[in-house]
Amino acid sequence: MNPTADIAHLDRLLAGMPPVAALGLRVQSLDDAALKLTAPLALNLNDKGCAFGGSLASLLTLAAWGALETTLRRAGIDADVYVADSRIVYAAPLYADLSAEAALPGAQALAALRSKLDSRGRGGIELRAQARCPEGRVVATLEGRYAAVLRR
Repeated sequence: MNPTADIAHLDRLLAGMPPVAALGLRVQSLDDAALKLTAPLALNLNDKGCAFGGSLASLLTLAAWGALETTLRRAGIDADVYVADSRIVYAAPLYADLSAEAALPGAQALAALRSKLDSRGRGGIELRAQARCPEGRVVATLEGRYAAVLRR
């Protein structure tokens, strides 16, 4: 595992998406357990002065996407990652910089996904990401199904 190289890889992918650049998103941390993304509130305000729900949705979606992208890269699996579907629950408004964290898929989930990729060239996996306020309270949760498709 090389967190510096992994962060640089994610930064390159994210920088290539113009809507992501507008969020001011950055990788705050990445280790063997989780990916954490942040974005400044000033670039993601709604009309009430709190975080725009669409920005939170994007940050949550990208945190889970990046967690899977990183896991596959580390495993030597050359695949494209897509969000297939997701559900977001907003628990409270956020009046601070946006922060979302997603756990990297564990060994068992990765093995199941690898089996699907080996047999069909594509597979799905369930992922979760959460946004928290500075005090640690969860303000939004995404549960989604992500697809990986082997590159040919």
